[in-house]
Amino acid sequence: MRSIWNGAISFGLVSIPIKLVNATESHAVSFRQIHTEDGGRIRYRKVCELEDREVTQAEIGKAYEDADGSMVPITDEDLSHLPIPTARTIEIVAFVPEERIDPLQMGAAYYLAASGAPAAKPYTLLREALKRSNRVAIAKFALRGRERLGMLRVVGDAIAMHGLLWPDEVRAPEGVAPDAGVTVRDQELDLADALMDTLGEIDLADLHDEYREALEEVIAAKSAGETPPEAREEAAPGKVLDLMAALESSVRAARESRGGEEDAPAEEAEVRSLRERGTPSRQTPKETGGKKSTSAAAKKTAAKKTAGRTGAGKTAGEKAGEKAAAKEPAKKTAGRGTATKSTTKSTPAKGAATTKTATRSAAAKSTAKKAPSRKRSA
Repeated sequence: MRSIWNGAISFGLVSIPIKLVNATESHAVSFRQIHTEDGGRIRYRKVCELEDREVTQAEIGKAYEDADGSMVPITDEDLSHLPIPTARTIEIVAFVPEERIDPLQMGAAYYLAASGAPAAKPYTLLREALKRSNRVAIAKFALRGRERLGMLRVVGDAIAMHGLLWPDEVRAPEGVAPDAGVTVRDQELDLADALMDTLGEIDLADLHDEYREALEEVIAAKSAGETPPEAREEAAPGKVLDLMAALESSVRAARESRGGEEDAPAEEAEVRSLRERGTPSRQTPKETGGKKSTSAAAKKTAAKKTAGRTGAGKTAGEKAGEKAAAKEPAKKTAGRGTATKSTTKSTPAKGAATTKTATRSAAAKSTAKKAPSRKRSA
């Protein structure tokens, strides 16, 4: 890289010879001016007004135009003898945290290259000191006829310098923000955060100048005598007046552009409809003994019969069970009671609604009746 300035870095009493080279380059497509009627090149010629002739670059110098229009010549020798220490020196004046520098002040970027072998050791010393302190150096230097402010920082194994504007060259943002008071709702901020998360991060190395590429295609087509490619027509977006609707549409479009459902959260919330108030919830009938429950109508009928039945009023099935139990021996009474209980459970029409407690009570009564009769027969 060709150096544009030679000098030294003044680091206290340490002097580091360096060369200043551009750290950036422009890839923009440049145009020439032509005469549209015949395609002739339009050129700007440097002409002396007094002699009315074109002059060469070697004949051109600098001058300051005074208020009355008179010219005050300034030579390169005059500039080299300016009474400032930064004429050929990058003078470091302070070391500050990088966050103290307003990005609005940052301008052109340069690399500082060590000039010669003697500069290698102090150059490396400054670089490592900047790394360990996590700070940047603020310096003054003179370039292209004016003193400038710079910021030195470490980039890889090199020291880079960013030209900075002087603080009084940065305008205050007066009259830029909206005058009217605007209230932003939490829902809008949530959608804005969702949009930021959906867009996510990107590798800056993947970004490229699409305008320049399209322009190069047009130039190549016209050079080959072909028809330049036409721009594809994109549907104009609808005018969205609602900020919430605009944010929701932006989030949806961002998700679609990044693969649709792939970027959606792994766990989706399950949406369940709530039953209306006042509507009784339906319960699934339970199964008893591995058999399906009877119909709702049969249950209602059995419930009515049970509710209307008193302790004295018994069904015909219960009475028949008691007579049969009375005729059997006392040792088989318990078995009869169990059989009655089983018959009651398997026959819903006769005794399905009779509770287990009532059945056991009937069995106990029949046992008590049979026991005295066996004593008298003995």
